[in-house]
Amino acid sequence: MNAWVVGGSGAVVNFAVFNVLLHGLGRRALVATVLASVVAVFTNHLGLRLLAHRDGAAGIGERPTLFFAFRGIGVVMESGLFYVGYHGLGLHGPLGSNAVKAVSLVLASAFRFLVRRTWAVPHEVLSRS
Repeated sequence: MNAWVVGGSGAVVNFAVFNVLLHGLGRRALVATVLASVVAVFTNHLGLRLLAHRDGAAGIGERPTLFFAFRGIGVVMESGLFYVGYHGLGLHGPLGSNAVKAVSLVLASAFRFLVRRTWAVPHEVLSRS
């Protein structure tokens, strides 16, 4: 259960940082989405270490190298999908950019979940979360 809370809070962090950078500070859209995703990855890592998998052998149930490698692939995937929607479809306003961010985040999160379940973490660790 705690892993779901951490993941949800990561999504909130991702959207908050994205909106502050893009709509508040006027940063470029791709820079905003990449930085927001990277900040969310680090907050998720800390959240998993501190809340969800405190008793796991590796702290978060998987080696940090795998955690960051798979999350890095997810950031690239999320950013690529965002780029296609934002620039390719011309969804530049606050509503459009957040809709594209949401779709790209959902698809990248599904990828991260499947990769984590399949390769990164033993099933007994996941069943405890």
